[in-house]
Amino acid sequence: MEILSNFPLWVALFSIIFAQAVKVPLAFAATRRWDMTLVTSTGGMPSSHSAAVTALATAVGLDHGFGSSLFAITTIFGVIVMFDATGVRRHAGYHATVLNQLVDDFHKFVNEAKTWQKKEETEKREELKELLGHQPIEVFFGALLGIIIALVANAILIPY
Repeated sequence: MEILSNFPLWVALFSIIFAQAVKVPLAFAATRRWDMTLVTSTGGMPSSHSAAVTALATAVGLDHGFGSSLFAITTIFGVIVMFDATGVRRHAGYHATVLNQLVDDFHKFVNEAKTWQKKEETEKREELKELLGHQPIEVFFGALLGIIIALVANAILIPY
């Protein structure tokens, strides 16, 4: 039952859940529209990936020392995850946007070039997910959120 007292694990998991949940009111503040699908979606403000890896690294640093090998491993892991979120995954989202536009344009061309009736399959097609990665500011605030959550949880749960 040691897993129940694994502070780094639980603070990282809580950071993911908290970051995903806070996306909904933040999006509402920006758009004045409630979008509950943000709770389970990738991308958006703040980055739950960044929150998780920074909470994990911070909690490991608090548990094992900021000079430990475990802290070094979790920090490098976090840097890679955050770099990926702002690089590869963000660009995959841009590609999805372009592909969705190409699919729309193709469908318009087909509908204008031929005079057949619209089929149900065309209306039910699924678009590629465009919000995959993060802008650098989303990663920054996700990372900041993870550090804050780990420090607050450490102060509350581990009395000195």
